[in-house]
Formats: sequence, C-alpha cells, structure tokens
Amino acid sequence: MPPVEYGMLGEWEKEGDLEIMMDFLLPTGIFLKFSVSHNDTIGAIKKMVWSNASNEPLYGALSDMDAYVFTCINSTAEREELEDETRRLCDVRPFMPVLRLVAREGDRVEKLTNTQISLLIGKGRNYYYYSLHKLMKIVNEFRAKMRSFCEERALERQQLPWYQWMEYSFPCELEPCVLLAEPGGIKTKCKKIFVNVKFEASDESFMLQHEPQDLPVTLMRSALKKKATVFRSVHQEKPEDYTLQVNGRWEFIYGKYPLCQFKYIFSCMRGGQTPHLTMVHHTTIVKYQEEQGRLASQVSRCRSLSKPPPLPLKKNTSSLWSIEEPFNIHLIQGNRVNADEGMKLMVQAGLFHGSEMLCKVVTSGEVNVCSEPLWDQKLVFDINVSDLPRMSRLCFALYAVIEKNKKPRSTKKKNKKADCPLAWVNTMVFDYKDQLKTGEFLLSTWPSVPDDKGDLLNPMGTVEKNPNIDSAPGLLIRFPNIRPYPLYYPPLEKMSELERKGEKLKATKEEHMKLMEIVDNKNYTEFFEDDKELLWNLRGVVRQRYPESLSKLLLITKWNKREDVAQMVDLLHKWPELPALHALELLDYCFPDPRVRSFTIRCLRKLSDEELLQYLLQLVQVLKYESYLDCDLTTFLLERALANKRIGHFLFWHLRSEMHVSSVSLRFGLILEAYCRGNICHIKSLWKQNEALNKMKAVNDFVKSGWQKTSRQQMTDDMKLCIKQEAYIWALSNLLSPLNPSIILSEICADRCKFMDSKMKPLWLMYKNKCVQGEAAGIIFKNGDDLRQDMLTLQMIQLMENLWKKEGLDLRDKLDNAIEEFTLSCAGYCVATYVLGIGDRHNDNIMIKETGQLFHIDFGHFLGNFKSKFGINRERVPFILTYDFVHVIQQGRTNNSEKFERFRAYCEQAYKILCRNGTLFVNLFAMMKAAGLPELSSFKDIQYLKDSLALGKSEEEALKNFKVKFNEALRESWKTKVNWMMHSLAKDSRL
Repeated sequence: MPPVEYGMLGEWEKEGDLEIMMDFLLPTGIFLKFSVSHNDTIGAIKKMVWSNASNEPLYGALSDMDAYVFTCINSTAEREELEDETRRLCDVRPFMPVLRLVAREGDRVEKLTNTQISLLIGKGRNYYYYSLHKLMKIVNEFRAKMRSFCEERALERQQLPWYQWMEYSFPCELEPCVLLAEPGGIKTKCKKIFVNVKFEASDESFMLQHEPQDLPVTLMRSALKKKATVFRSVHQEKPEDYTLQVNGRWEFIYGKYPLCQFKYIFSCMRGGQTPHLTMVHHTTIVKYQEEQGRLASQVSRCRSLSKPPPLPLKKNTSSLWSIEEPFNIHLIQGNRVNADEGMKLMVQAGLFHGSEMLCKVVTSGEVNVCSEPLWDQKLVFDINVSDLPRMSRLCFALYAVIEKNKKPRSTKKKNKKADCPLAWVNTMVFDYKDQLKTGEFLLSTWPSVPDDKGDLLNPMGTVEKNPNIDSAPGLLIRFPNIRPYPLYYPPLEKMSELERKGEKLKATKEEHMKLMEIVDNKNYTEFFEDDKELLWNLRGVVRQRYPESLSKLLLITKWNKREDVAQMVDLLHKWPELPALHALELLDYCFPDPRVRSFTIRCLRKLSDEELLQYLLQLVQVLKYESYLDCDLTTFLLERALANKRIGHFLFWHLRSEMHVSSVSLRFGLILEAYCRGNICHIKSLWKQNEALNKMKAVNDFVKSGWQKTSRQQMTDDMKLCIKQEAYIWALSNLLSPLNPSIILSEICADRCKFMDSKMKPLWLMYKNKCVQGEAAGIIFKNGDDLRQDMLTLQMIQLMENLWKKEGLDLRDKLDNAIEEFTLSCAGYCVATYVLGIGDRHNDNIMIKETGQLFHIDFGHFLGNFKSKFGINRERVPFILTYDFVHVIQQGRTNNSEKFERFRAYCEQAYKILCRNGTLFVNLFAMMKAAGLPELSSFKDIQYLKDSLALGKSEEEALKNFKVKFNEALRESWKTKVNWMMHSLAKDSRL
C-alpha cells in the first residue's frame, strides 16, 4: 500500500488508471464538473474542458485556449500556475479537486521556465517573505546581475566547438595521478590491458590490447583500423572525429590523458575487469549540442540580455574618515517579546569585524517585560565613525534578567549575569553600495541557543533577518543621519593615500629568529602582544619571505584603526598569490574584508575542476559567512559550475539540500535560480532526480510508519508493492544518479529492493541497465538524519586516498590475493579513523568486500566524540585493530612478524603523509563550522584534529606519538571485543 496521507493527497498514490471527479472554474464564471483520469496530462484536461465549455453559455467570450492556464492550490498550500502542461494530474497533486482557468499573463515560455525553476529549487514560505520586504530592491538587482552573467555564459557555451562543449557536458573523471606502483611506492611495469570497443548503432565489438599509458586517440586509431580490416572499408576515417563513451553511462574517455588515469579504466584494471567502450562520432555530439541550444534559445529570445543599471556614483567619499565622532545608534523598541513577568528586559549591542570585537559592548537600560518593550535609548560605542572598517557588523542580543531585589543574596552586583538569553540578530553598518546606513530598521531576531561560554552576541551568525516575522521577536533601531548627505566608505585609491608608518623591510637576526618561530607555528590560537607588534612591524618581510602567513598578519591587524586598515589593504594589493589550498582558510568568517576575499578568489582560480569538486562542500558552507548577496565567491562558483556540468550538478544539490534553512534560503535560492538560468537544459534532468527523491522519501516514510505493526517479511512485500505502482515506477526509473550524474539508473528492480535494520530504516534500491553487463547498480536512501557529517568524513577519507596516491602509496590497490587487499585497506582505515577521531566503531559499521577490501560506514560521531553508556566510555582505543585483523594480516601464522611489520610500516607512512598536509585538513574542517553540525561548531572541536595530526610538532615527534597510539590499539584490543559483544546483545534485544 502507498503511504497514508490526508485529504486529496492520498488519491494521487493509488494504483491503476483511477477516475477523479474534478471541479473546473472558467474565466467567464461558468462552473464545470466531470471526471478525469489521474494519469491525464494538464494539456489533455484543458482540451476536455474546452470541449465541455463549447456547450455552455458565454463560450464565445473565451479567447484562444493557449491564452489560459490552470491554477490550483498545491500540496504545500500555495497557489501554483500549471504552465508545464505535459505534467500529469497525479504529479501536480492538487490539495483539493479544483482547477481554475485564468488568463495567461506575459510570455508563456518565460513563465513556464519560472515555474519549473521555482518548483525545482523548492522555494518556500521563507523565500517569498523577501518579495514583500524592503530587501526586494537588493534582491532584484542581484537577480538581474546574476541572470545576465549566467545567460551570457550559456550563449558562449553553445558557440563552442563540439570537443570543447564536451569538456563542459561530460568532463573527464580522472584519478589524481598516473603513478602505477606496488604499495610502498615501488614502480612496476604494468601489463597490457584488453578493451572491448564497439561502434554506435552496431552490435559487433572488437577486443583490443593496449598499454595502460596509451592515449585515447591511440585506442580509437586501433579501433578504426580494426573496423576497416573487418568490414573492408575503403573510406579512411580520422580518430579525431570520434570520442569514446563508457557503455551504459554518460561518461566519456577523451583528451590527452593516459587510459589508466581515467577512473573507469583504473577501476576495471584494479578489479580485473574488461572495460567496455563505444566509439561515438562527433556528429552525434553535435546533435546533443544543437538540441540543448534550441531549448536555451527559446528562453533567451524571450528576454534581451540587458545588463542591470550601474550603481550610482558615490559622492563625498572622503568625508567618512574625517568624522571624529563616536558611532551610535538609537534603540527604539521591541515587539512580540515573550518572557516571564518577574524579569526585566535588556539589549546588548556590539561591533565586530569578523571574530574581532571593535570596541566594548554597550548595554541598554532595563525595562519591564511586555510584548512591545520601549527603550527609546541612544547607544554610544567607543569607536569613531572614521575608524569603522568596511565590514563592521552590528550584533544585538535580547535577554531577560531577574529583578535585583529577587536575586539570591549571594549574587554580587559585579558578577551580574544574563539569566535568560532570548534572541539575537546581526546587521551590517554599511549597505551593499558601501554607504553608511541611515534611518529606521526593524530587525526580526533569531532564537538564542545558550552555549558553554555564555556569550550573548553571535557575530558568526547570519546578517539576514528572520523571515518568520509573525512569531519572531523584533528590535526597532535607527541609524543616525550624521551628515545631510550620504557617507560612503573610501575606495582603494583614497585608502592608498595614507602614509605608511612603522613598516620595516629588514629584520635583525633576533627578530628574524622570533619571526620564523611565529610563522612556523601551525597550532597557533592566540598571539602575545609582543608577537603581534613584531609581526606587524615586519609585515613587509612577511610579504617577501613568508607570504603563506598572510592569515596570521590579518588576524593581528587592528581593524578599528583606519591607518592600519589602509596600510594592510595597500600591502595586500602587492601580496603574491598563494597556493590555492593555503588560500582556503581566508574564506573563514574571521577574514570578512572584501579585498581579502577578492584576493582569495583570485588564488582559488588555479584549482583544477577535480580539486574544486573535492572542496565544493566547504565552499558552499562558507557562502554563509558572506555579508552581501553579491560577492566574488558566488560569482566564482557559478562561473565554474557553468563551465563544468559535473560541478554544476553537485553545486545544485549542495545548495538545494539546505533550502529549508531560513537563514540561507534567500541566498541559496537566488544562486540556484541563476544556475538554472545559465543551464536551462539541465533543469529536466534535475527535475527527474528531485521527483525520484520525493518518491523514495514517501516509500521510506511508509516503511518507518508500519514496520513495527507487522513482520519484516510482510513489510518488505508491502514496500515492493508500493514501488511497483505506476507512479512510483515512472518516477524511480530512467534518471541520472544524484550521487554520480554519470551513472544511469534505468530500471528499478522492485523485487530486489529492501530496507535495512538501522533506526531510520534506509532503503536499499537496486537498478539494472540493459546497456551494462554484470552487476546491477545499487543506492541506499536514508531520510531523517543529517548526513552532512557522513559526507564530510567520506570527503576527508577520499582526500587522504588522493594524497597517499600522489606519494605513491595506494592502500586500495587490487593485488593477487584478498589478504593483501585486506592488509592495505586496513592500514588506510586505521590511520584515517584515528586522525578523524571517528567513533561508534562496532562490528555493524565495519564491512569487508569479497575482494578482501575492508571499509567503514556510518560516521555519525567524529573528532573524538566517542560513545558512552551510563557515563562509561565504551570506546577506549585510538582505532580498531583487533587480533582477528592481525591474524588475517599474518596469513593465519602467529610467527609471521614480517607481514605485520610491513602493515605497521604502511600505517606509519600513511600517517606521515597526512601530517605533512595537516593544515589543509584543519582549514577544511574550519570552513565547515558554518554547517552547524553538532560535533563541529567551534574551534574547540577542531583541536582534536590538530592534536591527532600533531600540528606544531616535528615529523619525528608526530611519528613517535603515533607509534604509542598504534601499540595502545593493539594492546587494548580486547576492550573492542567487549564493546562489540555488548552492541550485538543490545541489537538482538531490539529485534
């Protein structure tokens, strides 16, 4: 049975070609009622309505049928125009059996595209709040700019030659390096590989033998030569007119890379399988390109590519730095405030630049608790307007305190503390045009979450207002009109006019030794005052000799002194570009200055597409630190996504997965809109994936709601029946995998699907592809858990593997026997789980393949957050290395110490490689603080990673510590066996 739903929604899940009685309201006021099939398309239903309306009064008053569109109330209780008339009624899923016909306004193609994009990206109530808000002008300017940018990129892409267009549509999937070696780094001469090649529209294939280092063009030349020999072809074809496609996948083998570097070929070699490829003529690729070009041109014709109006010229830009007056704001009142009557309400306000407090916090007076408390108070800050940095952030906290006469006698006045934090909100001091804000602003707040530090203000939080304006408390403030004309932050050329002071280009021997000590310390958290002074005075030396220490210099810059800011910005203008991986840390919220972030993006442009994909998860998260919609990071991500469809696919899903988060829904929604505008032809594929995910969620909800009421076998059978319904088969078949857009999920095998035992009852779905021989493709769908932590852990493990491969250490290589593969993969996971502090390691979370490869799943606990029971730590070893594992590694012989010592050497080599790249791992985890993961919310959580990678220590010291941990894991492995036994007993008691 399908999942149970309320109202009409349950009708759309029923099996068969069911008839539904529908009401139709015509523009003439005529009411029609007749039954339709829930599988009828909207276009077919419109024809039925027209046929029935021809027998009714006022039929002559109707215009042409195409001049009207159906509207309905959809399943999210929103009015929806049904522009896409190819959709079936059961896909639309009206909340009530009523369709209203209204006159279509504007251009049909444009409105259809808008509807498709809105439904695809999941615009919700929070998103539409901004359409009624004064932010609408900002939103529309940004939307127009990004749309113009993305549509221009789309037109440029369609004019590319076919082989360059392929680089966008089907980018090569490559291994990080081409080194073919035995584990341990010993190069060997690889055997030739056999490749099965056929030509499109032909069933006959050829088996060709080639060197792994051969280029694709060499393989294609051999295939054409074989074809000419077999079919005695007189016409000579050129290999440059062809490309190679992986059978049954949207993945191509081309370019100047050796065959063994392509991930598909490499995986076949490692698994002892024969690669199957198809020779595709370039005319086929051109047809794909032209088809997508026609679709995109239909939309672009509907709208001229006019650029958004330029920003108004700034006047009096030099006057801001001449205003030696304290900055102040006026706190007027609050609204919708809810607190206990026996308390007093107060507001705390602070000015921040990133994580740095620019001056002392200011606190309002106390007022009585009521729904609309009135302060009417001027809050003056201990900083002049002239010293405000460009990215000054004004942070507020609303809290309640117990009245003084009701406090316990032991409470001292000087220790007076907020008793009940209620809400917080942030806003920028300058607007997106660099203008100092003036006038009244109603700030809708976010609920406070008390933390260990007791901080009321949240400078790391968003500057967006809470869109839930009906329930969130608000603060009404007023920025003063300091001058009768607008005040702007000075541009770069004005800042450069300030004289340089205190900069030394040479250092004494003692100063240089101390400077080296500072810049070499990778585990820094805070600087002493004399270190800060030395670093600042020698900033010219840092630029010349230690440019990768830019972050340290930025952290000690006094952003509340305009002279220091001007000198830092001037120095940054001359700073040499950093390696991309070092520049990543500058995207943290500690570095908000727009010139710093622009410099960072210039450095990131050197990232290859594969590298960008590796760090895309973090780059999306740090978008949350941006203070304005229009920023260099947004433009950079869109530019790369529109140049590589694979990047675009994952950027879409990273953004789409957080559209339900109120604080980012506007920003992420606008970026998604822009991407879809720049890639109209991608919408259909993404739409299909979204429909499939909705159906998977429905099946999963069905299982979770009924598995305790019946036997497992009966629930499995019911789940299979649900999947076999026509609507589910249609939605779950013929789509690209959201996990890998190269993989085609052709036909779901309902009889091979099942659900798993864990709490969220994840689905195990199996697919077959008639174009691919061998095993069916499988995916696991899990709903109800935040899987971003699992994604982060898997990303780190993949990064570790890439770093090991670059150093010639492949800990997943397929060797002659399963024991060797077990040994290598076990070494990799011992090191990875130790470094990442992965917890909850029990026998259900550690798997092994038939090939002998060991791997871990379920990464719900990391960074040393190990599980405990009744206050007792259940996990007492640095990583899992049981004597059972050792028994396999030693090939079942207790005296085979040579094998075990080789295993230990692999672990130590792998660990040293990670330590050498420790800063990269710390930076990537730091960028993920914005994700709001429970076990990664502050720098304190990252300290575990710094300790496990021994940041700040020599390689010898780090290795010595790892050897201690290795021996501890082996010595205490009996505790692991006890933990596994307790887990198995607890699991059995639940079944």
